[in-house]
Amino acid sequence: MNSVALTEMHNDMADLNCTIAGVSSPNPFWLASAPPTDKQYNVERAFEAGWGGAVWKTLGEDGPPVVNVCSRYGSVDYNGTRMMGLNNIELITDRPLQVNLDEITAVKKAWPDRALVVSLMVPCTEQAWRDILKRVEQTGCDGVELNFGCPHGMSERGMGSAVGQVPEYIQDVTGWCKTHTDLPVFVKLTPNIADIRYPARAAKAGGADAVSLINTINSIVAIDLDTFAPQPSVGGKGTHGGYCGPAVKPIALSMVSEIARDPETAGLPISGIGGISTWRDAAEFIALGCGSLQVCTAVMHYGFKIIDDLVDGLSQWMDDKGFANLEDFRSGAVPNVTDWQYLDLNYKTVAAIDPGKCIECGLCHITCEDASHQAIAHARDAHGKRIYTVIDEECVGCNLCHLVCPVPGCITMREVDSGLPHLNWTQHPNNPLRET
Repeated sequence: MNSVALTEMHNDMADLNCTIAGVSSPNPFWLASAPPTDKQYNVERAFEAGWGGAVWKTLGEDGPPVVNVCSRYGSVDYNGTRMMGLNNIELITDRPLQVNLDEITAVKKAWPDRALVVSLMVPCTEQAWRDILKRVEQTGCDGVELNFGCPHGMSERGMGSAVGQVPEYIQDVTGWCKTHTDLPVFVKLTPNIADIRYPARAAKAGGADAVSLINTINSIVAIDLDTFAPQPSVGGKGTHGGYCGPAVKPIALSMVSEIARDPETAGLPISGIGGISTWRDAAEFIALGCGSLQVCTAVMHYGFKIIDDLVDGLSQWMDDKGFANLEDFRSGAVPNVTDWQYLDLNYKTVAAIDPGKCIECGLCHITCEDASHQAIAHARDAHGKRIYTVIDEECVGCNLCHLVCPVPGCITMREVDSGLPHLNWTQHPNNPLRET
């Protein structure tokens, strides 16, 4: 069964149809603006595979052609897994603007039901944005995404994250674009900033229809210890680049949650980006308020066919949970995200070890003894078998032993009734600024 058939089959059960900022697609899975969306050939093959949409690789203005380098990618591999994190120093498209515009026109005509958004990056002048918007509108695309995120290369030319790090610039450029086009305007935010709420607020103030995040994180992923050159290396030299992939997902989730729960940006549609590789990742982003989901590194690693697993997995999970459509669980996790000061200081858990599942590796004891609170005792029985037990009165419920244990379900965290009422830091007697 092909991906399109899978999508249709699951839409008869869990409905994966997605609409964000007026842009609709048969499922929420879009390709992010990146090498997989650099040309008609790629995007059409993705749509044939079953992807719901794509954000075309960033276009720039007419003028001197963009020149890229080689190599362009560096990788962080961990514990046998390749490309846990991917670094790139590639610039925006190096293909002529009109060639891209012609191909976008052809793709949208051939695939009218798929979301096709065009990423843009031009100098920070109203004229430059007005000129390119008028040409992009003629393609029939569904929207534009303002790339204020790239931390390398283009930022040195006063674009990308050089704009995205200045809320006033974001508001100005977004306002220009809303003035000069009727297309939905997505603003792609950089994570290379102290507080993501400020650029999101600026985008909303400028009239943005949605925000997209996160873009890549400024990084150097490795140094070759033979040549002493950063990786990727260009003739023995290297530079900082943009970091993405599964390793950045926790950062992306946090920043998405900050925007979703900020009263000043509440209701602002979010296109989620950052390490989405599985249907579980997708469900987590949606639970934090995201509409569409943009995928890049996973496709660069495994190819377009991963859409089968994404669509099938999300559909089955929604069926199991009784969710008829994406709105049934969108933003469901947002009320459960709070500030540390509001957490219950009287909530108590302790670890519990199942001796029937224990493989006697001793890792729980080692980590608790060396890096935590010495709350796991060890001994041997009459047959020499290692026995590990939790000392309840010493256990602070930190969860470290559960995380390091290699056996699923061997160590669990057991809730203990402290007998005390809810007490957070704002109410605590040791807090000089406590609420009265």
